[in-house]
This record gives sequence, structure tokens and C-alpha cells, in this order.
Amino acid sequence: MKKKLWGALVLLLVAAFTLGACGSKDGKDTSGKTAEDAGKDKLHVVATFSILYDIANEVGGDRVSVHSMVPIGTAPHEYEPLPEDVKKTSDADVIFYNGLNLEGGEEGWFSRLLDTTGTDESKVFELMEGVEPLYLSDKEGHEGEVNPHAFLDPTVGIQMVENARDAFVKVDPDHKDEYEKNAENMLNKLREIDQEYKDKIAEIPETKRILVTSERAYQYLAKTYGLEEGYIWAIDTEENGSPAQIKSLVDFVREHDVPALFVESNVDRRPMETVSNETGVPIAHELYSDELGKPGSEGETYTNFLKYNIENIHDGLMK
Repeated sequence: MKKKLWGALVLLLVAAFTLGACGSKDGKDTSGKTAEDAGKDKLHVVATFSILYDIANEVGGDRVSVHSMVPIGTAPHEYEPLPEDVKKTSDADVIFYNGLNLEGGEEGWFSRLLDTTGTDESKVFELMEGVEPLYLSDKEGHEGEVNPHAFLDPTVGIQMVENARDAFVKVDPDHKDEYEKNAENMLNKLREIDQEYKDKIAEIPETKRILVTSERAYQYLAKTYGLEEGYIWAIDTEENGSPAQIKSLVDFVREHDVPALFVESNVDRRPMETVSNETGVPIAHELYSDELGKPGSEGETYTNFLKYNIENIHDGLMK
């Protein structure tokens, strides 16, 4: 019943926006397209969250106008689309989503949005296409949900940029050269960052290559670059930071003589502060996980986001 009501509401919103976009008293176009946009015939792109928004802008360049749905500071896993999101999705030429269950999978908010707006599947592209998923395991080692945080690994970022490039070329082949040039500029930056990750982690003594964070968001990064993981909870739930979870990590930190703790910028610090107080191991730095930093911050672009993380991981584990 909830899904039916949600779908009906979205359809009403689409209808309202469509009627409103037909015209206005002053004769201005109310569709959101400026005269400049119309003149350049830009592709109208929708991205589910901030990291995809940045990739779309970098690869699309002057050929695109991009709308990001999930705002910075809001979890992308459970999101309720706003009327503007509904309208932008209905009008989009290209729609980028992460995949790997980030947007809730087949029963999630993004899938419902596409269904209720009747979006043509040829416009929808998963930027994690081709990425081998890793799974979150329970204490007995049984595989559970897909870990969606592959974008924390620069090598996955390379795959995402290539997928964005290919999507733009497919939809707008007349500007293939421009998309390929923009993509190559970003790919070169990501290749340099990949090498920086390899070099900086190689400098860390093997016994200190242990990344302890609140959530198990860094699984892909850890596998690619040879870090051991420690964490309080595997994935966001209502039981984050339970006494049992905290005790388990306290035991892990003591057993492995962990040099430093880290906490994500978008989570409650208190569980990790408890671990720090119990073990005497300091919280070295905040790291980015689910989203870019706010405009003007050190992580406001995807490449800066990745560089910020490795610089702070290196600094913390070398002490």
C-alpha cells in the first residue's frame, strides 16, 4: 500500500510540474532551461548523489547540465525524492546511478522513481557496471549484503569515469571527441592518485597497515591496496555502535596494536570516541565515505576527496 501511495504521489507531482512548465505570465520558459542551455543544446543529466554529480560534470563538461538528487549531508541509501527530482528525472536525457545496492536495489527509492515516472531504460546508466561486488559478512563469515562503497577505491573510480564517458558517447555521439578528451583528463588524475595510494601505503610498515573506521565502508580500498580492516559496524543500521560492537572493536584494536583510529565525516563520532577512550588509541583524522565534502572543503571534488583520504590515512598510520 505504501508503494502504491508513493507512486500515485509522484505521478501527481509529475503532472503538476508538466502543466506548470507549459508557460508563465511573463512568457519565460519555466522548464528550468536557460536560453544559454537551449542554445548549446545541453544534455540534461540526473545523478543520484554528489560523487556521480562531480563525475558527470567533469566528463560532460560544457555539454551537460547536471542535477544531483541526494544532497550532501543526507544518506543516499534511504532517500525520498523531492518534486524537483521527479521533474528533473522525467526530463532527463541521461540518468546516472551508483548501483551495488547504494540506492536500495530493486525495491529501493531510485527504482520506484524510475517506475513511477516511466523513464526509458536507455537513458539510465549504472556507473558501477563491470565492478566486481564485495559482500559484507556476518560474524560467522556468511556473505550478506553487497557493499556499495566501491567508489572509495581509485581503481573503481577509473571504471566509473569510463562508464560515464561511454554513456555520453552513446547518447550524444556527435560530441564524442569532447567527452573522450574530458574523460581522459580525469582518468589521468585518477591514475596518478592510484599510484599515490600505492606509494603511500608502501611507506607504512606492514604491521601498521590496519584501517579502523566506524563503518565497513573501505572494503574495496583495503582489498586493492593491502590494508587490514577494523570497524564498529558492517553497514548502517539502527544498531550502530552497540555495546557488543564496541567491545569487539576494542578487543581487535588491542590484539593488533592498532596505531590510529579514523572516523567518517558523516557518522556519529561517539562510538569511536568510546573505543579511543577504552584503548588509549587516538582518533587521528576524519575520512570521507558516502559523499563529497561541502563546497570550499578539501573534499569538494571526487579527486580531492580521494587525495584527502589517502593523505590522512598515511599520516595517521605513520605516527
